[in-house]
Amino acid sequence: MKIIQLTPGTGSFYCGTCLRDNALVSALRRQGHDALMVPLYLDPALDEVAASEGAPIFYGGINVYLQQKSGFFRKTPRFVDALFDSVTALKSAAKRAGMTDPSELGDLTLSTLKGEDGNQSKELERLVQWLTTEIKPDVVCLSNALLLGLARRIKEQTGAKVYCTLQGEDYFLDLLKEPSRSECWRVLGERGQEVDGFIAVSHYYAEVMTRRASLPKEKVSVVYNGISLEGYPSMPRATLPDPPVIGFLSRMCDLKGLGTLVDAFILLRQKPGRERVKLHIAGAQTEGDLPYLEREVEDKLKVANLWGDCILSPNISREEKIAFLKSISVLSVPALYGEAFGLYLIEAMAAGVPVVQPDHAAFPEVLQKTGGGLLFEGTGAQTLADALDSLLSKPEQILELGKAGHHAVHSHFSVERMAEEVTKVFST
Repeated sequence: MKIIQLTPGTGSFYCGTCLRDNALVSALRRQGHDALMVPLYLDPALDEVAASEGAPIFYGGINVYLQQKSGFFRKTPRFVDALFDSVTALKSAAKRAGMTDPSELGDLTLSTLKGEDGNQSKELERLVQWLTTEIKPDVVCLSNALLLGLARRIKEQTGAKVYCTLQGEDYFLDLLKEPSRSECWRVLGERGQEVDGFIAVSHYYAEVMTRRASLPKEKVSVVYNGISLEGYPSMPRATLPDPPVIGFLSRMCDLKGLGTLVDAFILLRQKPGRERVKLHIAGAQTEGDLPYLEREVEDKLKVANLWGDCILSPNISREEKIAFLKSISVLSVPALYGEAFGLYLIEAMAAGVPVVQPDHAAFPEVLQKTGGGLLFEGTGAQTLADALDSLLSKPEQILELGKAGHHAVHSHFSVERMAEEVTKVFST
């Protein structure tokens, strides 16, 4: 099949959605499909070889912003728009905090969902023309439901099947300001009737989106995320780090529960026998995250006299990520919102590292499928500290959970398995 994957990029920091889509397209190619990831908005920040090489960018972040703000830019010729779509211009724009901040993007999100009726209709027509004249795809896959406004024109003009991945849109939509938030949910539900199918990354999230957006249940399939296992240890580990290390791997922000983990670490260090435990925080970091990190991480740990026992590793490469995972005892990302899957879970398990997660969202489902970790009640720091303390007191259990997770991920959560299941959905 000739498959086009349309994926919005973040420009300046790693995003689980971009990493997942890029890995998927690369796997589809290895399986014989003519697949290409096409970036939207900003270029994706990736830790593997880009599967978008040679593809132009569409819906460039500067152009869609200008078209939203002024009718003048909705009529400018392509040679003017091309200046704003240049690599230099978009890299500069990506440094602006508001480029990916939901609180500033309500009107733009709604306009994009309206597709040919929105202020960015010129961008949609350019994309459709390129698909029609140069690509002629069999399938176009939208990275998330915020792109559903593109589906109608793509189907009309290309004749391709259009599918949409469901992977965390509710988090973004719920951060929009009213009245844009409610209107976006409404339009998303309407436009969702027009695609050939949806691919949810968990049963939990399939239920969330069918309920909240009134998406047709019969069109929703579930395909769990998978990762490239290249570079990960082929065997589970037999020894543990000494001293123990608690790890965090995600966006360094409040919604991922970083503040909760820091508080839990401080409480953990106060328990008998836990005086040597360390904390290692890794993952995506933007300039906008720095005030939060100073307030909720550095200042708190300095007050507790524990700053010297914490390492921060922002925006690490894939090789650095795997090395980080090998160096920790257990991973915890106590996200405060309804995580659709949590790619970091299977990344940790691929390295033989168990996870300790709150008992909500997709976490129970992923842990039930893998056996690679433990759940704790609520989202509080005290219950997390108690769960970590209990697990650290049982090194044999850490190794057993790590072994179970390692086996499950290497057997059932590879990117090759994900690609095979996705193509089955496309073929129905």
